[in-house]
Amino acid sequence: MNEMNLAAILTAKRREQGITQDELAAHIGVSKSSVSKWEKGQSFPDITHLPLIAAYFDITVDQLINYSPQLSNGAIVKTYTELAGDFSEKSFVDVIAKCETLVRKYYSCHPFLLSIVKLYIYHAPMANAEHKSQMLNSAITLCKHTLKNCSDVNLLQKAILHQAMCYMIMGELEKVFELLCSENQVAHTFDIPYGTSNRAIISQTYQMQGNTEKANEIMQIELFQSLMILFNGLMSYLRLNLNNYEIALPIFERAECIANTYDMRRLDSNNAAVLYGLGAHMYQYVGKSEKAIESLEKFVDICIHGLFPYKMRGDSFFSRIDHWLADSIDAQPLPYNEAVVKEKFLNDILLAPVFNSLHERPEFSNLVQKLKNYM
Repeated sequence: MNEMNLAAILTAKRREQGITQDELAAHIGVSKSSVSKWEKGQSFPDITHLPLIAAYFDITVDQLINYSPQLSNGAIVKTYTELAGDFSEKSFVDVIAKCETLVRKYYSCHPFLLSIVKLYIYHAPMANAEHKSQMLNSAITLCKHTLKNCSDVNLLQKAILHQAMCYMIMGELEKVFELLCSENQVAHTFDIPYGTSNRAIISQTYQMQGNTEKANEIMQIELFQSLMILFNGLMSYLRLNLNNYEIALPIFERAECIANTYDMRRLDSNNAAVLYGLGAHMYQYVGKSEKAIESLEKFVDICIHGLFPYKMRGDSFFSRIDHWLADSIDAQPLPYNEAVVKEKFLNDILLAPVFNSLHERPEFSNLVQKLKNYM
């Protein structure tokens, strides 16, 4: 407990409520000189007096001693930065002791505990064997404590990933698999604290076992799903800004660059077609009819030559994911039959009101007829 905090708070509260030192002393059952010493920071109340003092001022004991079991995000970042600097400049013995003191003080603040875990994971490889073991075992204990007592799913995911990383650094590879490959595990692929996902850890663990084939398969799945998330995110961002050409154009161009680089026509033909449909809308909104028709030509081409039968698939780059795709619900056929999808693409894209001014243009009419013929 911080005597200076209590001294200041005690003095402020007494004056705020117009209470004399004599009155406070009489209520607590101590001398006036004791209260005077408390306010000067020369001594500290007996712990049994704290609830009486707090109740007298209608505050909690935590408020009286200026203590909170929870830290704000800003306070966590500040403390994390300070401790990271300490690890670079001071002995590991001193910094670990400082960390453990803070852990005891904020044992119910799970985001703070996981920030300490993160520090331990980063610095354990640079420590001697004794300190390395101490940090990693402490980190595992904090992760288990979080998993047992926290209800925040994001923090639970991080705790599992952090714990797995500790086991991996310690060479306890089977425990990594137990954590991350269990059907009941909480962590999911796309929770990525400081650039590491559970699949990345699993891949590294297979590599450490010498199973490079499996390591490559897991990493390809990770990259494929990350690519799909990025591509879908860009299209959602594009939809959001279709009426703002200055924002929409660079989004479209980057999405198209990804589509060309990774051959999205093969990997996910449905979303590749949607991209060019959105691009046509974007161009037409600003009167760039030639560019709109150019995008619609690509849209129709994908619809006719690459969309059906719809199936997400790998290629020469993603050469190890087909087995996984066969078991993935996200890679299964679209939740509409082929006729419904074709009708939606015709009505929602080509026959959308934004293209009404193009109906008299032969190249646009040809695209509509081509899609109708295909249907």
